Amino acid sequence: MAIKQLSVFMENKQGQLSGAVKKIAEAGIDIRALSIGEAQDFGILRLIVSDTNKAKAVLGEDTLCKTNDVIAVKMDDNAGALCKVLSVFDAEQIDVEYSYAFTSRDLGAYVVFRVADVAKGEKVLLENGVTLVCKDDI
Repeated sequence: MAIKQLSVFMENKQGQLSGAVKKIAEAGIDIRALSIGEAQDFGILRLIVSDTNKAKAVLGEDTLCKTNDVIAVKMDDNAGALCKVLSVFDAEQIDVEYSYAFTSRDLGAYVVFRVADVAKGEKVLLENGVTLVCKDDI
């Protein structure tokens, strides 16, 4: 049930983000979720898109892209919901490398987690009643 995420390494300068997003949009690819982490000279754009392989292709060979498996979960949009999920990871000593989230009043809250062992992460979340999300859900 893991979701494919595209990590795009780009120079931290004006126009890089809009250029990448424009290429993806012009190819008819929907962006489902995104996160940007930056350092002084570069950034990492993390995307969940409707077609990961096509997005990687349209960004071009000169763009450094990596595909990773991530776990996405759906939870109630209330105080403490994230604590429940993180406590499951803690109990099984699963380290969260990074995470990003979005909420919707009518759909609830969604969180994406990158962990070293995706299969183990999914297994323990399911065993603890956490709702996993597949690509079609978002």
